Amino acid sequence: MEIYKKLSELTTKYPNPAIALGMFDGVHVGHASIIHRAVELAKENNGTAMIFTFSNHPLSILDPENTPLAIGNRALRRSIVESLGVDVMIEIPFTKEFSKKSPEEFLTILENYIAPIYVVTGQNFTFGRFGKGNGRMLIREGEQYGFKAEICPTITVERKTVSSTRIRKLIAAGDLSEVNILLGRPFTYVSKVVHGDKRGRKIGFPTANLEIENHRAMLPNGAYAVNVNFQGENFCGMTNIGNNPTFNVNDRRLEVFINDFNKDIYGQEISVSFLEKLRDEQKFNSVDELVNQLRQDLKNSIFIWRQSK
Repeated sequence: MEIYKKLSELTTKYPNPAIALGMFDGVHVGHASIIHRAVELAKENNGTAMIFTFSNHPLSILDPENTPLAIGNRALRRSIVESLGVDVMIEIPFTKEFSKKSPEEFLTILENYIAPIYVVTGQNFTFGRFGKGNGRMLIREGEQYGFKAEICPTITVERKTVSSTRIRKLIAAGDLSEVNILLGRPFTYVSKVVHGDKRGRKIGFPTANLEIENHRAMLPNGAYAVNVNFQGENFCGMTNIGNNPTFNVNDRRLEVFINDFNKDIYGQEISVSFLEKLRDEQKFNSVDELVNQLRQDLKNSIFIWRQSK
């Protein structure tokens, strides 16, 4: 998949582009349906499946205090989008200057830089200054700009609309099973491994430590069975989210034990996918009590990980 971070980089004229528009935070099942449709239309027309999105949430510019927590990060979004069959991803920064463009100016940008024959988006998509452009405008004005618009139906689960807002609330509430259903895959956190206190290795459970960024959505504290992906290879793991109360640490983070793994991965990126919650965070009376619980957690994690395959 080719990625463009500036519109000025788009010097190639791709054949018969079908482009999906949206923020696609988390790339949940609703987003996936929009992307699938763009990919389908591209294939039907011997064309190019494309996505137009932003590298930052528009509210980070328009209303920073109300910017929603990100469900994933750019690396994860790119990986998921590519797996859905997208050929080209346009991922430009949303700026104050861009926010001032009218809906008509935005459509002119699409026409001049991309020249799509199809534009696909969801029911709630808006564009242009003050969000004045919407799906009805795309359908009404599309022919003038050389494309046909399709507005995908809203996806519901248990009669409730699937949305990034709903998923954020479920993550905060710790409803991991529902989160994974709405995402269509396990909730995943991607980050680089940082140095920790190295207590884990002293008790036979060395961990890869990940910082929890303030702008990222995260599950409540506790122990979780996870799948860890490192350089394309999957491993069974277990993760503790919290402050490590047994050792009186006050630094919320992810501590990831990777089973049957012995590599130096400091400074390298790993992907942690949450499969199931094992237990709440606990403060143990002794290190031996902690180790016994970790051994049981690992047995449970191995069983859950194998069941997920």
